[in-house]
This record gives sequence, structure tokens and C-alpha cells, in this order.
Amino acid sequence: MTVLTGYDTFDGLHWETGTICNALAYQGVQAPHTGEPYTEALLLGVSGGAMMGYFTFSYEGYDPQARIMTRHTFDPMPTLLSRLGVVQHDEQTGSAKKARENLQAALEAGLPAIVWADMWSLPYNALEFDESWWAMLPILVYGLADGQAHIADRARVPLHVSEDTLAAARARTKKAKHRLITIEPPNPEKLAAAVQLGIWDCIKLYTEAPPKGSAKNFGLAAFTTWADGLVKASGRSSWEKVFPPGRPMLAGLSSAFSDVMIFGKDGQAERDRYADFLDEAAIILERPGLREAAQHFRESGQAWDRLAYTLLPDSVPALAEMRDLMLANHRAFLAEG
Repeated sequence: MTVLTGYDTFDGLHWETGTICNALAYQGVQAPHTGEPYTEALLLGVSGGAMMGYFTFSYEGYDPQARIMTRHTFDPMPTLLSRLGVVQHDEQTGSAKKARENLQAALEAGLPAIVWADMWSLPYNALEFDESWWAMLPILVYGLADGQAHIADRARVPLHVSEDTLAAARARTKKAKHRLITIEPPNPEKLAAAVQLGIWDCIKLYTEAPPKGSAKNFGLAAFTTWADGLVKASGRSSWEKVFPPGRPMLAGLSSAFSDVMIFGKDGQAERDRYADFLDEAAIILERPGLREAAQHFRESGQAWDRLAYTLLPDSVPALAEMRDLMLANHRAFLAEG
């Protein structure tokens, strides 16, 4: 029965960068250029930063989806940890009993534990469980007491689930089953190089072929792919075919809106957060010109918000109501869990 003393770091907003941000903040780690905790914006930038990805999915028996990727998606968490010189202590086991022992040991050592858990299996996400759907995402566990796990996961307040529920969520898939890591502080001497590499990743994913996948779905080309899908009836990914009027269209509009405004973020397709990274990068790299790029990303973030509100506009009351309910639900979760 252990709860980390004085744990109060709940600022992390995205699973991959937010958990690292929360863990480092609790451990009292300070960034060399500010003397303050490492920001999630800095971690986002080092991991590869902002990007554009566009995909449509349609599976029998399920609503079709239009997915918008707003941040670097190619192994961002291991990338940022490696670039910053963060030593990881990685534990994984097929045994639920051993997994619980590993978690307890980390907490008794005074360390927040980052574990992978299926978001569909955690009740505070209010997702309808489906055997065909899962997403193993990192969350931070800072306590086990009275049969409850104490969790930091995007909300600005503590979250709690039963230990049995957490164990089931951690066991959902074989690849990440019962995985746990604890981390040591970054190496300050690696910060500048890490920032530079992150910026190059961002540029390359806009202008060059991605590490894997079709080039038409990433970067600047993805905008053209999306636009073509909206206005051209031909092609198996056209909106006319994948998202015809009715429930399919509603699913396409709402899923795209969620990815721009809600999923692991709080609006602006994270362009505002990436702008904050560029402001920090200007200091770290001693390149003040990056502040101009930051301002462009802030303008881009405002444009993304306008696009999101165009997807679910005031001119269609039912769509506007859905938008407002989605945002209210998101903000209630962030504020109250």
C-alpha cells in the first residue's frame, strides 16, 4: 500500500509526452535553459513535433472514420527518451502477479511508474468495450492503496480505478502486456542536439516520404489527399463513397473534429503547443529566428480551430450541438476526471 508522497503533477495532456512530463516534474528535474520543469511542448518538439497525416477507415459493422494525425507518430516516445539521454528501466512480464510486484517495487522506490494500459478497458474513458478495439497507451501510476490504483492520465485531477481493472487493462495485448518503465533525468548536454533533430523530423515529415506508409497520407501531400477526397467522387477513399449523407457522414465529420480538437490535446491541432516548443528552441539553439516560425504555427493553430468549427458548424444546429457536447465532455474530463 504505497502512494507517492506529495504527488501533484497532472499537467501532461498527451499519453506519450504527458506521462514523461509528469514523471520528470514529480522527480524534481529542471530543464537547463529555464530552471523549471521540462515542458510538454519541449518533449513534443524533441519527439518529432507537429505533422499532418490523413487517413480514412471503413470496417464492416462499424462507423467509418476520418483520422487526422497532428503530431509525429513514428515511435515518438522512445525517440524523445533516446535523444534526451534518458535512462529507462523497463520491466515486462506475462504474469499479473509479477506485474503487480514490479509496480509496487517502483512505487516503494519513490518513482512514478509509466505503464501501458488499454484505454477501452479504463472506465473513466467512458468507451464502450469491444473485443475488436483496443489502444495500449502509456499512463502514469503513482499509488496503490486500498485496492485502488492512483493514476495521472491527461485529466488535471487524480484518477482512480480498481487494481483488478488496471491489471486487466495492462494485459489486453501481448506486445505491451504488463509493461512498465521508470525513467532517470535527461542528460542536459544532449538537449541542443535533441531539439535540432526534432525540428528536422518535423520538416522532413512535411516535405519528404515518411519512414513507412504512403507519402500521399503525410505532410503537405496529405492536405491534397483530403481535399481531393472531399471534391472528387471517384476513388475508393472519396467522401461520397466512404461518408455518404447520414450516419457515415456524421462519423467522418465528428472523428476528424475529435482528432483536431480533443484527442490528446486541447484544440488547435497542437500547433499552439509546437509554437511554444519553437520559442524554447530559439533560446536553446540561440536562433531567435525560430520565434517567427513559432508565430506562424500559432496562426496555423487558429486556422485549424476554424477548420474544426467548419466541420461541425453553427449553420447546422444538430452538428453544432454535437460539437458543443463533445467539447463540454472533453473539458469536463480535463477539469474533473
